[in-house]
Amino acid sequence: MIAGMDQKADIFEARRREFAAFLRSRRERLSPAEVGLPEGFRRRTPGLRREELAMLAGVGTTWYTWLEQGRDIRPSAQVLNALAGALRLDEAERQHLFTLNNRQTPQAAPSTPEHVDEPLQRMLANLTQQPAYVLGRRWDVLAWNPAAEVLFGGYDTLDRDERNIMHRLFADPAHRRLLVDWESVARVSLAMFRADSARYAGDPDFERLIALLKQANGEFREWWQRHEIISPLSGVKRIDHPIKGRMSFEHTGLTLTSQPDMKLIVYTPLADDDTNRKLAELLT
Repeated sequence: MIAGMDQKADIFEARRREFAAFLRSRRERLSPAEVGLPEGFRRRTPGLRREELAMLAGVGTTWYTWLEQGRDIRPSAQVLNALAGALRLDEAERQHLFTLNNRQTPQAAPSTPEHVDEPLQRMLANLTQQPAYVLGRRWDVLAWNPAAEVLFGGYDTLDRDERNIMHRLFADPAHRRLLVDWESVARVSLAMFRADSARYAGDPDFERLIALLKQANGEFREWWQRHEIISPLSGVKRIDHPIKGRMSFEHTGLTLTSQPDMKLIVYTPLADDDTNRKLAELLT
């Protein structure tokens, strides 16, 4: 009982820290001109002053300062809406703001290993011409099909951290070389991962992975501090395969209704770069 209470308290504290850092990052990116305020005297720090943001949101300066200090304050939905409007947040960022302030007792992530059910395994196996894999709550690759293996390399020899998408993007040089547009893919993926990870702020497994990536990669360390958030996106991913060269795929992420912490990621080969033929040759 005591251990469970301590864990929930740690989760609340981690969410407050994340919320405070997110507020600061969004306040500092706004200029007075963007919100109709005069520039005034020379500013020592970028962005709006705390008192300016508090005025725009209709809250007290001291109270807003406490929010940025990570104090134990639980703003109402009305105040969160006011803060989102004052900070000019988009829909994904607004959702992130609310996620970090869930006023119900946060639940710790399940401690049991994640399991991919047999029907999903069979679906993966039958996607013979489309590389696909299943991601868990921490973006670990839990299951994959042969097409994904010939495209991205073997997963069986990788341990759990190495099979993590963020780890592959930021700490695996071979995987980085596969991605023609690595920087844009990495930035977008990190912003989506950050939005997903808000639900697990304070979870030791997430915290360990994030600390590992901060230590391993300077770009991850720098971009993580920017608190960029976006909703899940589909798009085109270009691969520079070591055997077949340039290949182009449209990738789509599908949330599983039966297991909402999991996603099915599917890569559909495009006509560009003769991708269908190249993939078929790799599979044979």
